[in-house]
Amino acid sequence: MADPSHSRQSVLSRVRYLGSAHDGTAHFWAQRLTAVALIPLTIWFVVSIVMLAGAPYEEVAAWLARPMPAILMILLVVATFHHAQLGLQVVIEDYIHQPALRVGSLVLVKLGAVALGFAAVFAVLKIAFGG
Repeated sequence: MADPSHSRQSVLSRVRYLGSAHDGTAHFWAQRLTAVALIPLTIWFVVSIVMLAGAPYEEVAAWLARPMPAILMILLVVATFHHAQLGLQVVIEDYIHQPALRVGSLVLVKLGAVALGFAAVFAVLKIAFGG
């Protein structure tokens, strides 16, 4: 027999904000938030690189050692890798239908994003602190 609480709920109220993984809205908003964050961060990065074009390594390292460029660079790295991971997750979930391959691909994408993100943040910090 059906659960009586379900009979009082409308179909819309039972599925609102929930995809098959029960976290569709959070994923959607995370992807949109990282996309919006990447707009000014990418513009800042491109303008900065153009202004530093042709500068010697020491000048670029000194620039990156300042707090604001280092913080913005780390935010750019984190937003980029998180956004990429979220996008690849959607592609994998939509197009890979074999459960084992899907799970393996999702794990590889997440591990890859984390590893590359940590490596990039480490590089920024190493340059910023003169290591």
